Amino acid sequence: MARVSEHSETSGMRPGFRREVGLMALMFVSLGSIIGSGWLLGALTAATSAGGASLVSWVLAGVIIVLLALVHSELGAAYPLAGGTARWPRLAFGSLGGFTAGWVAWLQAVTIAPIEVEAALSYLDHKWHGLINEVGALTTTGLGVAVALMLLFCIINVLGVRWLAESNRIAVLWKVAVPVVTVVVLIVVSFHASNFTAGGGFAPYGAHGVLAALPLGVVFALQGFEQAAQMAGEARDPQRNVPRAVIGAVIMGTILYVALEIAFIGALSPGNLAHGWANPVGKGDFGPYATIATTLGLAWLATILYIDAFISPAGTGLIYVGTSARLAYALGHSGYVPKTVSRISNRGVPYTAIIVSFVVGLICFLPFPSWQSLVGLVTSATVIMYGFAPVTLLALRKVDPDRSRPYRLPAAAILAPLAFIAANEIIYWTSWATVERLMLAIVAGYVLFAIAYVLGRSLERPPLDPRSLVWIVPWFTGLALISYLGQYGGRRLIPEWIDLGVVAVFGLVIFYLAVQLSLPSHRVAAAMATDEHEAAAQAELRTA
Repeated sequence: MARVSEHSETSGMRPGFRREVGLMALMFVSLGSIIGSGWLLGALTAATSAGGASLVSWVLAGVIIVLLALVHSELGAAYPLAGGTARWPRLAFGSLGGFTAGWVAWLQAVTIAPIEVEAALSYLDHKWHGLINEVGALTTTGLGVAVALMLLFCIINVLGVRWLAESNRIAVLWKVAVPVVTVVVLIVVSFHASNFTAGGGFAPYGAHGVLAALPLGVVFALQGFEQAAQMAGEARDPQRNVPRAVIGAVIMGTILYVALEIAFIGALSPGNLAHGWANPVGKGDFGPYATIATTLGLAWLATILYIDAFISPAGTGLIYVGTSARLAYALGHSGYVPKTVSRISNRGVPYTAIIVSFVVGLICFLPFPSWQSLVGLVTSATVIMYGFAPVTLLALRKVDPDRSRPYRLPAAAILAPLAFIAANEIIYWTSWATVERLMLAIVAGYVLFAIAYVLGRSLERPPLDPRSLVWIVPWFTGLALISYLGQYGGRRLIPEWIDLGVVAVFGLVIFYLAVQLSLPSHRVAAAMATDEHEAAAQAELRTA
């Protein structure tokens, strides 16, 4: 089958996506997503959960995320489709499998932008009061600022992918520079090596604390690497540039976050750790690095950190408005939701999907719980989205073996199942309360899909392919049951360590069952042929 880049997802004379994003811009999109509110708050939440052993949490998360990034790199290079995380499972498992992955992916993406805005305003409220009230919700003034920010993000995205890439490039340069300066200054000015074994030893809460730290902000901080793959439909030379951008962003992000945790723990006042890690920077402090800088008399650094508390989350929110729009576009393009969502402007952007993201983002500004509470839910949704990728990779290798794969995951028969197991473990670690809410959100998605399917035009209804539910329903049901019976917010009926083995064995069974239930080769070939035909037709129109 000829390899044709996806310049468009529409046929005829309609406008399509433009391949204007180069390697550095792609890498900056992923890196800009990784460096958001997570760097400002992740070190504190990890330390309160695991103490000095929070370093192990970051390294473990880095290994897991690198593994998942390698999987996404092969898929993004072989199938450079806009909103790829929603569309790769459709190729392998059909409509219901594709919708499930797409719904979860959209759910996490559309909520991250408002979460990042709320994090920025919550941080800034400690410097400029009046944005957040006493219960942590936005005030009228704060809500006005939040809406204005979301509107600005949407305008930049509507102007086109080049505007998005260039504005993000400027933001990322700042977002990288400030954490690096913070690490260097804190290590030079105040570093107490004894802090790493204070408050009950290096691992005061044992392995349980190390693992529990992952969904409390560690994995959330490192997520976002897939943004380059989401924009593969708008990338120049995606087969070459997408893998480099994804892997490069993950490695840089992991190194930076480990360094930040080292600097954070080393700079803490030893007196604050005498009675444990409950309040290492002082009770009630929302901005840990700024608080430490102020305590050390580094007013200039504290000022920079407060400025960055706006820029870093805002930059990530900007990217995720575009990401959620492309995922909504993928759902509309595949026929899971009304086709109007997949309309593309003359500038090559899914403008109706951006409007939908804006409206949903405003709904998310309702008085939700704390940043940390929201992080657990978003992390679980993200990891379920990531979990589809390893299964999809081996399924597509089986049914579409002749496709050119510019990047191939080495030892995929081993690493892909390991990546799937890792994703399942993270979901388990988020606690039963979070898993329960996530499963309810997935059920709500199926209800919406059923309504859209029944009310849609018969010619636009994709085949359901219910065979995918044979592994997806047991996967979700089994995860929920293990979480309910397990050690992380559950009934604690499954013994510690045994629970991790149960998750691993269960994950392997689901993984191999899913691969066996992939669509036949001719269905995958037909779906890709349609995409490539539309892309070729649009490319000819542009060169005519």
